[in-house]
Amino acid sequence: MNEHYKSGFVAIIGRPNVGKSTLMNQLIGQKIAITSKKPQTTRNRIQTVYSCEQGQIVFLDTPGIHKAKNKLGEYMVNVAQRTLKEVDVILWLVEPSTFIGAGEKHIAAQLAGLNLPVILVINKVDTVPKEEVLLFIDAYRKLYEFDEIIPASALRGQNTGDIIDSIFKYLPYGPQYFDEDVVTDQPMRQIVAEVIREKALHALDEEIPHGIAVSIDLMKERRKGNITDIEATIVCERESHKGIIIGKQGAMLKKIGTNARYEIEQMIEGKVNLKLWVKVKKDWRDSDFLMKNFGYDKKER
Repeated sequence: MNEHYKSGFVAIIGRPNVGKSTLMNQLIGQKIAITSKKPQTTRNRIQTVYSCEQGQIVFLDTPGIHKAKNKLGEYMVNVAQRTLKEVDVILWLVEPSTFIGAGEKHIAAQLAGLNLPVILVINKVDTVPKEEVLLFIDAYRKLYEFDEIIPASALRGQNTGDIIDSIFKYLPYGPQYFDEDVVTDQPMRQIVAEVIREKALHALDEEIPHGIAVSIDLMKERRKGNITDIEATIVCERESHKGIIIGKQGAMLKKIGTNARYEIEQMIEGKVNLKLWVKVKKDWRDSDFLMKNFGYDKKER
């Protein structure tokens, strides 16, 4: 083992919709986690890998820590809290503000007993006047004794290199956990399902609650022609939601499929034949059995 090689696990935490997935995608230089303006987009812990000569960082992008309203919400919070006990460094994302809410105070209380390096990233600083950033830094310094505070913009890649440098300061010397060309432990079927869900969230906007899941029923590469056949089902909770997802004469479902197919083709570098269906599973977010079917298995996390 290289005695100068550093490696370890870093949890990306924060309240819903602060840009955790956007930051992780930016840091590893590849889209793995889906992004959306809607809160609680990330539902599972997504593991990605950043490798360089200096070492290897394994990022764990967690669901947002929030007050759970159903079994899916409880699952998401438990995933996030359990992750905190398995890492070497914590990357805490917040939005630029001088107001410290109950959510931030709750997270600070959870971190207090962990005795781990905590790097605060004040994200989305490109959306506020530069002269106000120092005010935000000062406000958060009073909340918790951070090892470092970095203002950044995950969306624009501003100061993201500084985040990588700071993480390596606190990582232990250790082995290379993954081959250099590995960027995620997520199976391709799971990534494809998440891409479809993202495109549905974007297309549907505010029309339906984001209580939808996507299951991949078939994903098979043809022997000839570099074409992958994918059949997937979008699951929603209400009959009224089903009509909205399908749209007038199938227009909405076609839009979701077209957008998803384009991105999947870029990822797998080949042609995709994508077929989508919509099914209603009433209150699936409160069903342990259905949650497990859609990839949210408590035993696996």
